[in-house]
Amino acid sequence: MIEREEMPYDVVVVGGGPAGLATAIRLKQVDPELQVCVLEKGSEIGAHILSGATIDPKALDELLPTWREDGCPLAETPVTDNWHWHMTKKGKFSLPHAIQPPFMSNKGNYTGSLGNLCRWLAEQAEALEIEIFPGFPAAEILYDDKGAVLGVQTGDMGVDREGNQKGDFQAGMNLLGKYTVFCEGARGHLTKRLKAKFDLEANCEPQIYGLGIKELWDIPADKHVPGRVIHTQGWPMSESDSWGGGFLYHQANNQVALGFVTALDYKNPYVYPFEEFQRWKQHPEIRAILEGGKRVAYGARVINEGGWQSVPQLAFPGGVLAGCSAGFVNVPRIKGTHTAMKSGMLAAESIAAAIKAGREADTLQDYDDAVRSSWIAKELKLVQNAEPMVAKWGTELGTVLAGADMWLRTLFGFGVAKPMKHHTDASETQRADLYKPIAYPKPDGVISFDRLTSVSYSFTNHEEDQPVHLKLKDPSVPTEINLPVYAGPEARYCPAGVYEFVDAGAGPKLQINAQNCVHCKTCDIKDPTQNIEWVTPEGGGGPNYPNM
Repeated sequence: MIEREEMPYDVVVVGGGPAGLATAIRLKQVDPELQVCVLEKGSEIGAHILSGATIDPKALDELLPTWREDGCPLAETPVTDNWHWHMTKKGKFSLPHAIQPPFMSNKGNYTGSLGNLCRWLAEQAEALEIEIFPGFPAAEILYDDKGAVLGVQTGDMGVDREGNQKGDFQAGMNLLGKYTVFCEGARGHLTKRLKAKFDLEANCEPQIYGLGIKELWDIPADKHVPGRVIHTQGWPMSESDSWGGGFLYHQANNQVALGFVTALDYKNPYVYPFEEFQRWKQHPEIRAILEGGKRVAYGARVINEGGWQSVPQLAFPGGVLAGCSAGFVNVPRIKGTHTAMKSGMLAAESIAAAIKAGREADTLQDYDDAVRSSWIAKELKLVQNAEPMVAKWGTELGTVLAGADMWLRTLFGFGVAKPMKHHTDASETQRADLYKPIAYPKPDGVISFDRLTSVSYSFTNHEEDQPVHLKLKDPSVPTEINLPVYAGPEARYCPAGVYEFVDAGAGPKLQINAQNCVHCKTCDIKDPTQNIEWVTPEGGGGPNYPNM
């Protein structure tokens, strides 16, 4: 038995993203006497934060109304110009704003780095005497003798690959709270356990995801239009039995954030999301913006795409889910920061009231009810069929039906169809013999790049002599099932080259290059046999995203 230090708090917040920080700040706004801590697995706040991002400031206005005057970096670049392109292989046409529901407009929104917004929010939190612990991942959930969540245990440091304690071993701490808020982001590894233990998805559809791959570029000043926002759909996904889309945002300092989201429910196991992104950048309209520029950063992260029908039960004994742990992304708008923050604020208000009433470790049903009667629910119900319609009927017909459904819900309160169902992304993967391999073009090293070079621009680092944090439930599955049946999709869906089939002399073997992992969680989601489990590595490991 390892002796562990115990640190008691009123509230423990797991995750230093926008939802976690909003939760902590609102708690102290409601009751300055509350003792609140925030755990962040990245080396600093913002190190693991990756988003487009074009942000609706609605929740930020509610949380910190003077943010524009208080030095928040998001205020630098309001959206000035908004385009939605349907791409063909060589050209494009713009979708008129008039045919899109009003909420699809980016008027009043801002584009910038979500990581930098979180860094600024952390400064506001620390000014309220909130304790923030970067580099301390929550590795285990602690329960009391009645089965209620009691807090979390941070990961041990200084353990070698075989699980032995090294000379610099440091035991993780037990952080105990009257309530624990899980804001781990999409596909949080503790959230996944909580959903199973408390059957939180009993009355909702399974969550589904998209893989977002992003780069930052410095471009020539004469090509830069501060505040211009471009979204694309159509090519190249139209060629590969899949769907998704691109984005390109003109942000501050002659920089553009661009990226590509591939819906992970694709059927063709030969689809290679990283290469789809590289192809997209070579489109004449995108290449024209990037030529003469320089790539400065790269990263990847999954995005919740299940919508309102995939929101689970949010409260359980001793804790709640908030932010992308629960899944509040508005898929057609490609926005979730405002809804994530609002959920954290509602959680904080419920928790503060419960503690004031002398309660602890019970189920905060009023928080769940508050979310379902809030503007989060109103917004997400308007778009709840957009993703499943495009997934079922394809980009062209699906977009038309989704648009009609959103307009009807906006104007009359009902849609083309009842809320549609989802299938897990893993279950959608089909056998490789039903498809032909896709021949992707070689990178030119100017606009398109190879995967391993790209990973170096994520500034990812892990201590090599530590337990591998990508666990195979059955080591034989990759070579006995995934490779012969699905053509080894793990070698393609990972945007960081973590998984590689190598010749081991007696046959192929799956090699796991865990040090490359950018913590996107795609493997935990898309593996067709659900044989891979992502767990947290040693604290501070992973990407170190600048300005992402």
